[in-house]
Amino acid sequence: MTIMVDVQDLVKKYGSFTAVKGVRFQVEKGEIFGLLGPNGAGKTTTIEMLVGLRKPDEGTARLADFDVRKEVNKVKEVIGVQLQSTSLFELLKVEEILHLYASFYPSHVDINQLIEEMLLTEKRNDRIKGLSGGQKQRLAIALALIHDPEIVFLDEPTTGLDPQARRTLWDIVLRLKERGKTVILSTHYMDEAHVLCDRIGIMDQGELIALDTPEKLVKMLQSTSTIEFHLSNPPEQDRFLKMEGVEEANIKDTFVQLYTDDLQTALTALISLSTEHGLKIEDLKTRQATLEDVFIHMTGRKLRES
Repeated sequence: MTIMVDVQDLVKKYGSFTAVKGVRFQVEKGEIFGLLGPNGAGKTTTIEMLVGLRKPDEGTARLADFDVRKEVNKVKEVIGVQLQSTSLFELLKVEEILHLYASFYPSHVDINQLIEEMLLTEKRNDRIKGLSGGQKQRLAIALALIHDPEIVFLDEPTTGLDPQARRTLWDIVLRLKERGKTVILSTHYMDEAHVLCDRIGIMDQGELIALDTPEKLVKMLQSTSTIEFHLSNPPEQDRFLKMEGVEEANIKDTFVQLYTDDLQTALTALISLSTEHGLKIEDLKTRQATLEDVFIHMTGRKLRES
C-alpha cells in the first residue's frame, strides 16, 4: 500500500473564524477519495491548503511524500489541479491554451491524445469563450493533466452542469483511476460521491465527521430503506420511534423521514398509526437509504437545502 496523500490535523483560521478544524486523512495510490459536504463545509479550503494556494495555520500534509509547506516546487510537479473558480483565457483556442500550459513544464503528455480523451476534438480550433459549461470543465481537467501528474485534484467539477455533461465527466474521472491516478474530488452531490469514490470523507462546518467507503457509511444507519411523507401536524419523534420496524426518525416542519431495515413492517405500522390518530399522510415515498441520509443522521440537516 502506497500512501500518496497524508493529511494530519490541518487547521485554517480567518481571524476568529476557523474554516478547517484539524482535518486528517490518508489517500492510497490509485484511489478516488471524495470530500463530501455542503457549501461552506471547508472542502475547497482544505484542497487549497493541499495544493499550496493557502498556508495551513496548524498541521501537516504530504503529497507523494513531499511536504506541502517545505517542498512546494516538488509538490507542484506531482499534482494537477482543477479549481472551482478556474479562469481561462477566453480568446485563445482550445489547442492554443493546451500548448501554452504544456510550455510551462519540462515534459508533457501528447496533446492530440489529451484532446481526444477529453472529447474536445471537434472544438480544438474553437475559442474558449464559445465552449459550453461542460466543455470548459473538460478543458480545465485537460490543463490539470497536461504534465501527467500523479495526484489530481478536482474541486466541484460538475457544479452547474446538466445531467449529461455530469455523466460525461464521471466517465473521465473513472478513466483517470484506470490509469492509476490518485484523485481527490470534492462535491456536494451525493450520487456523484457514491458512483465515483472508493472512500468518502464527510465534512461539515470545517470538521471531518465521518470517513469510510460509501457502502459502509450507509450501513452506519442500520437501515436499508427510507420512508418519506408529509403531515400537516406530525406527532413527536418518539411516537414514530416506538413503531415496529422503525430504526430512526427525522422530522423537519411537516416533512417526516423514517429509516427502516424492514420496509413492509414499518409501512404497516405507519398505516396503523395514521388510522388510529386520524393522520393524513401526503406524498408518501419509499427509497433506498443514501449518503444524504447519513449526513442528515449526523447533522440533522440536508446536504443541499432546497
